[in-house]
Amino acid sequence: MTAPRNSSDRILIELKRGGPQTASQLGAVLGISAEGTRQQLLRLAGAGLVTASSQAGGVGRPAQLWELAACSRSHFPDSHADLAVQLIDGVRAVFGEHGLQQLIDSRQQCLLQSYRAALGDATDLRERVARLAQLRTEEGYMARWEDRGDALLLIEDHCPIDCAARACQPLCQSEQALFQTLLGDGVRVERSEHIVAGARRCTYRISAP
Repeated sequence: MTAPRNSSDRILIELKRGGPQTASQLGAVLGISAEGTRQQLLRLAGAGLVTASSQAGGVGRPAQLWELAACSRSHFPDSHADLAVQLIDGVRAVFGEHGLQQLIDSRQQCLLQSYRAALGDATDLRERVARLAQLRTEEGYMARWEDRGDALLLIEDHCPIDCAARACQPLCQSEQALFQTLLGDGVRVERSEHIVAGARRCTYRISAP
């Protein structure tokens, strides 16, 4: 996060540093009135960045204890993308392209096993693609699917591994191969849009004879 620009940023930083606190405690630390702090907390809660729970004890109404919500992580520095690229470059330098491909193949097999278990007994192609879209959404791909009559579209509006994919093109090839294997030999999987190639999303056209 950059230098705090407003009280909301300061509240998030203080909750990160000090853990769960009441509005009064936060206000005292930040030099803001308890009511002003409470109003900021309510706005942050509306944005899904903080949550409140009741703290019992003492006389009177239980105090509200405020803490960061899981999605607030995006407001703090995160260098996982840089780390992923560094690891890819390191594997390539130490083990060569063949070693890097082995790592990608191993990842693909792990995902294949996990996806197969999640798809369970779904045999209808529509249901399999729907479940796959849900799995990919849970992994951060903002995936959805559409029925176009002659084909199904698996659309991913976000790529959470974008930096790694740009540093290692076989990762994208691996994901397309993963879908092909998962959906079966009688199914054709084609990528018609590709974020790495400049599109705003990745789209896979899925069809069966």
